[in-house]
Amino acid sequence: MPDPAAPRDDHDSPWKEALEHYFPEFLQLLFPSVHTEIDWTKGHEFLDKELQQIVRDAELGRRYADKLVKVHTAHGSETWVLVHVEVQGDPEPAFAERMYIYNYRLFDRYNVDVVSLAVLADDKPGHRPSTYTRNRWGCETRFRFPAEKLLDWHQRWEQLETSPNPFSVVVMAHLQAQASKDGATRKGWKMRLMRLLYQRGYGRDDILELFRVLDWMLRLPPALEQAFIQELTDFEEQAKMPYITSAERVGHKRGLQEGLQEGLQKGVQEGEAAMLLRQITAKFGSPTEAVRSRVEGADSETLLLWSERILTASTIDDLWS
Repeated sequence: MPDPAAPRDDHDSPWKEALEHYFPEFLQLLFPSVHTEIDWTKGHEFLDKELQQIVRDAELGRRYADKLVKVHTAHGSETWVLVHVEVQGDPEPAFAERMYIYNYRLFDRYNVDVVSLAVLADDKPGHRPSTYTRNRWGCETRFRFPAEKLLDWHQRWEQLETSPNPFSVVVMAHLQAQASKDGATRKGWKMRLMRLLYQRGYGRDDILELFRVLDWMLRLPPALEQAFIQELTDFEEQAKMPYITSAERVGHKRGLQEGLQEGLQKGVQEGEAAMLLRQITAKFGSPTEAVRSRVEGADSETLLLWSERILTASTIDDLWS
């Protein structure tokens, strides 16, 4: 059963950070045929500002860890690679259409080859979009893009555990965060993956970076987090590799960060709730106390969903369905 005291998972930030630090390794693990076509000796460049302009122009859906990366091909020419990573965990009906729109907008702007890649990180085995088509009176558009389903890696778990690729740890952490809802099981996997980092012989910088990703993905309730830090500290002392800071410093830093984040999140939710209540008033009249309480008690993700639904809702009940 899920642990009600467990902090809410945050997959967006760790995926973004992991892609920025381990982009070649990401492609090598999940899209090896693309990885071999790139001349990595010439480096690669993230073009987040350029991608955000495309995203704003498109005004489609909610975006998570989109990355636009400039690379050089092994044949000496230059191409753009658009990596779209869906980390929310919920299937999106318009996902394939959005991939197509991003692709053609990027091509229209830069007039170079654009390779769109999708990682499907949801928990629905049957959700596997990889094609977008339109056809009218003999005029047809067909767009196909490589899509990697992370759930499939459960059947390839041994490959992840034995791989030296740092990004394999990111995939394992995501899958275990998705599957392990009780704190004790999650704590066990978090420690197991931390031990794996040392066993693989990673250097200090990689261990610290991957620890940040694991810490984000495999969130624990406070009591289990304290036990995890103590176990990790004991392990580091035995291994004579004190890479992670002491339990007191980690706990103090995390407490400050979570306190700040909690305050910011509360402010954002209050603003979102107030905006939705104004929308409800404009469309359906003054909300009842029950409606007001329901809106003010909702989290940001739910408020976003309701704000989208109100555009087509015929009654107030349509918001909740």
